[in-house]
Amino acid sequence: MERLKRQISFILELDKLKSIVRQTYLADGSRKEDDAEHSWHLALMAFVLAEYANEPVDVLKTMKMVMLHDVVEIDAGDTYAYDTEGNSTKRARELAAADRIFSLLPDDQAQEYRSLWDEFEAMETTEAKFANTLDKVQPVLLNDASRGRSWKEHGVKESWVLNRNKRTHEGSEELWKYVKNLIEENIGKGNIKGD
Repeated sequence: MERLKRQISFILELDKLKSIVRQTYLADGSRKEDDAEHSWHLALMAFVLAEYANEPVDVLKTMKMVMLHDVVEIDAGDTYAYDTEGNSTKRARELAAADRIFSLLPDDQAQEYRSLWDEFEAMETTEAKFANTLDKVQPVLLNDASRGRSWKEHGVKESWVLNRNKRTHEGSEELWKYVKNLIEENIGKGNIKGD
């Protein structure tokens, strides 16, 4: 019963992801998405778009990674991609959060899930590269669909978007080509400021 209690405790803790609001709007532009919606969207993308990974991926492992990659934001908060000051302390905040949140689980699951989180962060394995690609592609898709709403609100520049996506191709050349085209179109429309 103790094992189950710890698992339920973790599950209930992760319910807080529904309250962590991101800066990216839903495709229809009606409101900003939350972390739970973002993670679900990435899991969906992992199995729908797996054929575009540069190398074959373990889809279930990739799905676990994307479902767990933002749990640290329960404590650390969502750091906006282009927030220089917030990004300077992001790693330390997220490591402390990972220590606390994954420790809620039974030891074997805590080790497995923390390991998946660390693997995502290191971006060295095939699955981690593909998971990170999805994490970078999804906001571009939503920004494009919402006519650049978040990009325009934050005055996002071309160099910022390209720098954020400098490793996107490592998980999928095909998805990178697709979103690079969307980025260029949005620069042309004025949704992203040219440099």
